Amino acid sequence: MNLMSAIGKMGKGYAPWLLFITQILILLHFSACKVPAVIVFGDSSVDSGNNNFIPTIARSNFEPYGRDFLNGNPTGRFSNGRIPPDFVSEAFGIKEAVPAYLDPAYTISDFATGVCFASAGTGYDNATSNVAGVIPLWKEVEYYKEYQKKLRAYLGEENANEILSEALYLVSIGTNDFLENYYALTERRCEFPSVEQYEDFLIGLAENFFREIYGLGARKISLTGLPPMGCLPLERAMNILEFHNCMEEYNNLALEFNGKLGWLVSKLNNDLPGLQMIDANVYDIFLQIVKNPSDFGFEEAKTGCCGTGRFEMGFLCDPKFTCQDANKYVFWDAFHPSQKTSQILSNYLIEKHLVMFL
Repeated sequence: MNLMSAIGKMGKGYAPWLLFITQILILLHFSACKVPAVIVFGDSSVDSGNNNFIPTIARSNFEPYGRDFLNGNPTGRFSNGRIPPDFVSEAFGIKEAVPAYLDPAYTISDFATGVCFASAGTGYDNATSNVAGVIPLWKEVEYYKEYQKKLRAYLGEENANEILSEALYLVSIGTNDFLENYYALTERRCEFPSVEQYEDFLIGLAENFFREIYGLGARKISLTGLPPMGCLPLERAMNILEFHNCMEEYNNLALEFNGKLGWLVSKLNNDLPGLQMIDANVYDIFLQIVKNPSDFGFEEAKTGCCGTGRFEMGFLCDPKFTCQDANKYVFWDAFHPSQKTSQILSNYLIEKHLVMFL
């Protein structure tokens, strides 16, 4: 059993001396690590199960989700197994999985070394979170503030503040704003007649968000932009006129928006003293995987492992009609990458962008 596993198990004890020992072990871990914790904001690409505990249909805490997870159980991750924050946390020597903040099975001793506030289906735009009744980004920040109070009560002001400033913040969000909101509903399209106008609106919201968490102590931030959205199985399935090829309109949009996010990262790094924010763009490597799956050990990139692989995700993902080996598929369901894809993307992210924090 490694140190982090021991900490997690001991932290669930009730005896005061066990609590004291847990605190000592956590502080020793922090003193030895350049990045003592991984803190996550975003959508289903990084949600480790917060939606399990809110009334929404945007959930995945049932089979076949999670069948290849560490214990083989569904956790609320939209994957057959682990997702990028889990792999990043493991690479930094912290722990194998980042727990969801709303999961009552975990306590502040677990969250001290990593916590996820993300919610599947959310976006920068509050209107996006309303579509499926999920946690808006502003509420994720409120949970983060609550977490800070608990952490300070648990470890003391000075130790907690050091953890919060040295932690690595992973942010992955934005796809739902376009696919589940702007292009799916009419309200924002009436307000912003051109998608470029909506992009700029989102960039403004993103800047406000990053300035707020910076003000709360965040200093090491990794921002992941949009994937090649037009190549998601669901979008390909609807692209009938182009024989189910990738929807280039959506891919071009992703490239354009990612460019604006890159500009924002540079701006914030210049404006905010001590900020180390990274434009962790994985668009190119993700597109390479989709276009040349065999180069990465995959057999199928057009459909997901679940059901027909074209439309199913969430409750429509029937375990009776799911592939046997998800490692052959780039996508797990019609919208989300498989565990293997997430690991490849995470390794790329670590080697190209996050290595400066190791």
